[in-house]
Amino acid sequence: MSRLPAGALREATVDVGAIEDNVRHLRRLTDSEIIAVVKADGYGHGAVRSALAALAGGASRLGVSDITEALALRRAGIDAPVVAWLHAPGADFAEAAAHGIELGISSLDQLQKAAAGASADRPVALHLKLETGLSRNGIAPDDYRVVFAEAARLERIGRVRVVALFSHLSNASDDDDRAALRVFEEGVAVAASFGLAPPLRHIAATHAAIDLPESRLGCVRIGIGLYGLSPFTDRSSADLGLRPAMTLRGAVAAVRRVPAGKGVSYGYDYRTDRDTTLVLVPVGYADGVPRQASGAGPVVIRGQRFTVAGRIAMDQFVVDVGDTPVTVGDEAVLFGDPTLGAPSATEWADAAGTINYEIVTRIGPRVPRRQVAE
Repeated sequence: MSRLPAGALREATVDVGAIEDNVRHLRRLTDSEIIAVVKADGYGHGAVRSALAALAGGASRLGVSDITEALALRRAGIDAPVVAWLHAPGADFAEAAAHGIELGISSLDQLQKAAAGASADRPVALHLKLETGLSRNGIAPDDYRVVFAEAARLERIGRVRVVALFSHLSNASDDDDRAALRVFEEGVAVAASFGLAPPLRHIAATHAAIDLPESRLGCVRIGIGLYGLSPFTDRSSADLGLRPAMTLRGAVAAVRRVPAGKGVSYGYDYRTDRDTTLVLVPVGYADGVPRQASGAGPVVIRGQRFTVAGRIAMDQFVVDVGDTPVTVGDEAVLFGDPTLGAPSATEWADAAGTINYEIVTRIGPRVPRRQVAE
C-alpha cells in the first residue's frame, strides 16, 4: 500500500510523463503547433517542470499571463519562445524585450511602449490580440486600422516583428465561437491589407482545439488539456485520451473510534449515526482544498471511497471510514487519475460548485510538489 514520504503531511505528485503524452496526443489530434500554457505556476503543477515536459512532448511555444512569469522561465534556463499577454498599466517592456519575450498587445499604447523597448539590432516580437466578443482585452474592431497601420510602420523600420494575430473564445456555444471566429478572420483580412501577414494565428484553447476543428488555424493554445483535465462537462479526461498529471494526497494523521451521535469538526454539521472510526487528513483550505466541498469531497483510503465528514478546516478535514481498518500514516487520495482508482479533480469541482481548472490551480505552496515520470 502506498504511503507518503516519511514526515510528510501532504503532497502533490506531478507526472511529467503525463504532460508529455498529453501534448503528443493533442498535437496528433489537432495537427497544429502547440502553445503550451504554463501560467499560474503551470496551473499549480509547477511552471518550469510543466514547460520542460510540454516542450519534450512537442510544444513549440509557451504561453504565460504576464512578463514576470515569462522572465521566471528564462531564469530557469528555458530559451523556447514565450508569449505573455496581460500587462500592468505603465508596464516597462524593455526587460522582456531584452530576454526575447514575445508580447501580446491589446492597444495602440501597448504597441508603442513595446516598440520603445526594442534594441537597435533586435525588434520586439509581438502577438496582436483582437477583441472578438469576449469583452476583455484586445484591439477593438474600430481601432484595427490605426493599430495595424502603426504596427506595419514599426515593422518596416525594424522596431517590431509581428509573429501572430490571436484572440480568445468564450466557449459559450459553437455558434458563439463561430461568430467570434468570423470577427477574427475579418480582423486578419484587415491586417493583411496593411501588409501584416504574421506566420501564426491562434484563437483556440483546449475546448475549441478539440471540439471546433475550424478554429485550429494551424496553432492552438493548450492549457487545461496539458495537465490532463477535461474542459467539458460531458466528457472525462479518459474520454479525451488525456492523463491527469497531478495527484493530491495526505497522510492520515490521527485515527479515533467514536460512538454514535458524536459531532465532527466545526459546527457539528456532521454527527455519527453509529459507532464508527474517524480519521484526520491534514489538508485544508489553506492548502487550496475548497471549503465549499465540506461534506461532499471524495477521498480514497485503502482502496475504498469515502466522503469528507463535516466542515473542511484551514489545515485538515475528517473522514468517517466506518469499520475500515485505517492506521496513522495511511495514504488519503483526494484526486488524481480516475483510471487508477483516484477521485477526479472534476469531482472535487462539482462538490465545490466550481471547475477543475480552479481545483488544481489553487493548490497552495504549503503542499510540496514531487515530480514523477510514470
